[in-house]
Amino acid sequence: MSVRKNIFSFLLIAASTITPNFSVAKDIVFEAEFVKLQAQNAQQWAAEDRALKEKLAAMREKYGAPPNIIHIMWDDNSLGEVGIPEMNKVLGFDTPSINRMAEEGIAFTRMYTEPSCTPTRTAALTGRLSVRAGMYKVGFPPDGMGLHKDEVTIAEVLGKVGYRTAFVGKAHQGDIEQSYMNNQGFDYANFSMYNQFPLINWHEFLGPSGAVQGLFESQWDRNYTVDKEFRPLGYVNQLEGRKGEKPKVFTGTSLPEYKKLMRQHQQLVIDYLDEAADNGKPFYLAYWPHVYDLVRKPEELTTSASTPFAQSIMELDRDIGQIMEKLRETGLAKNTLVIAMADNGPMHELAPMGPHEGIFRGGKGDFLEGGIRVPAFAWWPGVIEEGQVVGDMVSVHDLFTTFISLAGGLDKMPTDRVIDGIDQTALLLNGDGHSRRDYLHVYTGNILAASIKQQFKRTWVGDRPGLMGSAYTDLYKDPREEHHKMAPYLWAWAAFDHMREGHDALIRKYPNREQTHGVPYRGIANLPPEAKALAARVPTSYP
Repeated sequence: MSVRKNIFSFLLIAASTITPNFSVAKDIVFEAEFVKLQAQNAQQWAAEDRALKEKLAAMREKYGAPPNIIHIMWDDNSLGEVGIPEMNKVLGFDTPSINRMAEEGIAFTRMYTEPSCTPTRTAALTGRLSVRAGMYKVGFPPDGMGLHKDEVTIAEVLGKVGYRTAFVGKAHQGDIEQSYMNNQGFDYANFSMYNQFPLINWHEFLGPSGAVQGLFESQWDRNYTVDKEFRPLGYVNQLEGRKGEKPKVFTGTSLPEYKKLMRQHQQLVIDYLDEAADNGKPFYLAYWPHVYDLVRKPEELTTSASTPFAQSIMELDRDIGQIMEKLRETGLAKNTLVIAMADNGPMHELAPMGPHEGIFRGGKGDFLEGGIRVPAFAWWPGVIEEGQVVGDMVSVHDLFTTFISLAGGLDKMPTDRVIDGIDQTALLLNGDGHSRRDYLHVYTGNILAASIKQQFKRTWVGDRPGLMGSAYTDLYKDPREEHHKMAPYLWAWAAFDHMREGHDALIRKYPNREQTHGVPYRGIANLPPEAKALAARVPTSYP
């Protein structure tokens, strides 16, 4: 056996036996790169963990329960657009509530996500790269695919340690029965199977403007249209249900209903917090709001920017402010961690009316920093030190493991699959310089597009065997990734190759899940006939 094979055999064994923080009883399988970090920092991290364990135990004794956890995640925001008053002035809209959250907690400068909606949301729910779960595709109705029933979600794990769990907003995890949020561990869920764009844009009155083409009969070529069932008319988007029950269609797909939906979701969250304050049990709330409303009358635009997207962000900020005030009013704030963030970079194809490219180049769907590096904030009054700007690398995958660690549930984590999320409790409680991550593998779809290590990034897409095919970037010197260099980083050639080989070796041992397909809309209590007819036309297998 070659030396290299011996190395990766060791990494695989280590990845299968490493024990995470706080003396977990069971073994969790982590990425090979993390195994190296754990080995290098074992003594220091063990000492930190002992102190953190004592602090969290004292808090639990004081409040009679582990912390409540709220994860707020919205769509398509450039880093710098929110949370920074000076940038508010530059961009022409205000985000005072998010700015206050940053002032009273942590503003992350290197929070990474996956490049688009569905993958990031899968990552947050499972703590795994979306490609491992087979959820690297962004679905549109009626897709006939979704999150597999055997994926283990944050709600399922937290439920095992006594947490109440709720989901409100945009799930975007598919339209097959096993992917519904009330079937993925949440006690209560009001969730969308897709994103908000069909709700906003798929309306006949927008046809003449070119916003939607070919969807409605009035837009068909009557002479040559043979297939009358090509269009997804009659689709279902928003469901509401409780664990163990069939969900119901919550709202229709008209634009007025969508505008109403956003306000309904905010009220559901406020009501949930009131009820949680009276209940006393710890809770996990995923609030992933729909914020796009790009169909607005001029008189509705109150910002200096005068764009529908800016207006939506200001309304999001208002809603976050209401949540923070409710937490203070009910007394929940002192034992509640709030993480607020975007799900990926801007969909800059919609500029200037919509999101636009910011500090970094690229946007939604890109593996450039502009697509995967987002505004993010942590707020926990009295626990997280105020006014921090953290430069450590952290990823959306880490929230899964961190939340479970704070809840005291690491021994309930799955051990039969790779977990990409790292416990970042030390970063939250000890601040800048305490991240346990300095790497990230970035996928576009099911293709490994780039790997990041410290401030360095190697792009794999387009990579050729010869020297000149490789692209390296120092993200400090070239944050917009405009000048891919090779010669200054030849020292990193082998290091990145080894990093990728360790990653690929673990995939061979724990293969990525294939996409899960099925008949959409099954198991819905009040499914309309037109939706049933649409679902019947969706193929679930191919020759």
